Amino acid sequence: MRGPFTFRSAILILLLGVFTYLYGLDSRFAPKNGDEYPYMHIVRMTANAGTWLPLQSEMDGIKNTKPPLVFWQGIASTGWGRDWSLLALRWPSVLYTGLTAFFLFLAVARFSGKKQTGVLAALVWLSFFATYRYGRPFLTDPPEVFWLSLPFFALLYWGRAAFNSRLLFPLLAGICFGMALLSKSFAYIVPAAFALGLFYWRWREWSISKVLIQDFYKVILITVLALTVFAVWFVLDPFPEAVWKEFVLGENAGKFEARSSHYLLDLVRGGDSIWMLALTSLANAGLFIFVLISALIQCWRERRFISLEESLLLLLALAFFIVFSLPSQRSGRYLLPVMPALATLIALHWDRLPLWGFRVALVLQLILLAALTWVGGNLQLSNFLGQPGIWDYSLWHWGFMSISIALVLVGLFNQARCKTLALAGCFLCYCALTSSLTPLGGSLGRYQQSAIQGIAGQDVWVPCDYRAKDEEYRLLLPGAILHGYLAKDAGQIDLLSNTYPLVAVQSPIGMEPVICESCKIVGKRMEMRARHSDAEIQAILMGHIGEHLFVNEYLISTPATIALPLVGKDACR
Repeated sequence: MRGPFTFRSAILILLLGVFTYLYGLDSRFAPKNGDEYPYMHIVRMTANAGTWLPLQSEMDGIKNTKPPLVFWQGIASTGWGRDWSLLALRWPSVLYTGLTAFFLFLAVARFSGKKQTGVLAALVWLSFFATYRYGRPFLTDPPEVFWLSLPFFALLYWGRAAFNSRLLFPLLAGICFGMALLSKSFAYIVPAAFALGLFYWRWREWSISKVLIQDFYKVILITVLALTVFAVWFVLDPFPEAVWKEFVLGENAGKFEARSSHYLLDLVRGGDSIWMLALTSLANAGLFIFVLISALIQCWRERRFISLEESLLLLLALAFFIVFSLPSQRSGRYLLPVMPALATLIALHWDRLPLWGFRVALVLQLILLAALTWVGGNLQLSNFLGQPGIWDYSLWHWGFMSISIALVLVGLFNQARCKTLALAGCFLCYCALTSSLTPLGGSLGRYQQSAIQGIAGQDVWVPCDYRAKDEEYRLLLPGAILHGYLAKDAGQIDLLSNTYPLVAVQSPIGMEPVICESCKIVGKRMEMRARHSDAEIQAILMGHIGEHLFVNEYLISTPATIALPLVGKDACR
């Protein structure tokens, strides 16, 4: 046994984990998925309509894109849009993630007989990058993972009492699965019911006859009850036919259509192949990907001696993998609900896992921290931006980066602390990433208050590289009436100045925009670009950060006029 996970270590890393998930929660640059923008848009539009249903949207083809539960959550947490902020939208997601970690701790501590192992399982799950990325923003994943996991946690916690329950557990499980379906999609009942059936089959010692007689009706009852909860959407929505067309047929059935050439060919090759599904599912572990691989290898080697609970955890992961390999659109994100199970496998084998996986994690952490330090140092010294003093970090930031790098180095060269510091290093990296972008989240990345007040109530055109990207600008320019144009045109200042009366344009750092005599710069801020081309990414890696990664954005008032009402397609829609 090398470097046992002590109670003191657990408490310290737990405090670090809580801080990590709360730090920068309201940041526009928090790791997330672009779906957050359309979800914000639907919440805002529905709240403005003053009714829970039907869901409202100005986006083409995106209205009933997801069931209403997550949008109702957003309406409630923002007070019908009165407290419109990222913090108000996101804190329920962190609460769901925290509750999932807590119930994972209870279940693992109960069946393993060690609270320490339960805490470790929860911390390992929280250390996964996918948990951090999808478990904080305003997305459907946090409630989906919570409600889907709860019945399986209950089976692991209560064991015989839950498995032999004839009515109480099936009723509670059906309601939980129903809430998950109402958060994400009715399609999740398929892997959930399949996994539950495998759980019962394993509990009955692989006896099909016993499962059919004693448990099959439970799975049917749970499935029917879950779908009944989901059907509430159709009952309450005044336009159920739109829900059927947009969500059932468009959002779900469409995922079985061939995406490249042929369904069977897509299954074994390309970006949507089953191999890519396996890789992206493992990649959900982020910096701990090789630790997860080593744990799965350990499970295979010890397959003849694994406990009942370990076999159930593996069956849960297997069930979801099999089901989500069937649609032609395959993504590791669909397997987020099984990541707590995989984290538990790591926790159960923690003391027996080889050090190589943890050392790889520490090397990856060191590379990331060193890169952030190098980039941050050059930004502060303005070697990239060419404007002295524009990017400023506090001493606290540099102290934190130094301590983080030192701890990671200690983990690399100290076997006794290797595993514990590798786990802590994941959280340190997430904090470092947030801290490195702090200057851009402050005044540097925001317009002056005078500019915001000066354009209140006016039509403003902003660049959009993603649907509903204007929802982010709504946080930057509250009170303005926003419209979108294609982000690829943001540098075409002459074209934009001759087209829009009030427009946000972008220019490389260090290059002032050339504007017409009648034009006026109303406001200025710095922005970090997204969606780079392959050539731009290569240039960034070669050190051309100021040229491609950051831009200055200017609000320009021009003599151009546009007739109202507006015609033409809004790039944000």
